[in-house]
Amino acid sequence: MSRAANQLAQYNRNAIQSATPTQLLTMLYDRLLLDLHRAEAAQTVGDWTKASEQLLHAQDIVAELQSSLDLTAWSGAEGLFALYAYVNSALINANVNRDIALTHECISHLEPLRATWHEAAGALPSPGAPTPNAGGWNVA
Repeated sequence: MSRAANQLAQYNRNAIQSATPTQLLTMLYDRLLLDLHRAEAAQTVGDWTKASEQLLHAQDIVAELQSSLDLTAWSGAEGLFALYAYVNSALINANVNRDIALTHECISHLEPLRATWHEAAGALPSPGAPTPNAGGWNVA
């Protein structure tokens, strides 16, 4: 591996290790959609090896999202779990059957979720940001 590639890999490791859970979630969604767009592009030109690699990596991410979902945390969790199960199945079929329409369908299901998670993450206070009356001190 070249020096630049090693530095990039180290940078990515540091970014992941120092990320908050919310940041990790948005990073996963970003990579998931990147994989799907790359797979779709590879399918378009008939590069089935590259498409398969991207779809398999996307499946790994969906499996991670699905396994880390706390079904007791909120009422919509079961619906999201079912969507992840459907997307995973569709990705398998898109890969096995070389079906670009299924890849595109997965993108259309996941793009709005990515946007929503990014919006939600942006609404949260930054890690380490002071909170009002932190520690019980009220100086007003």
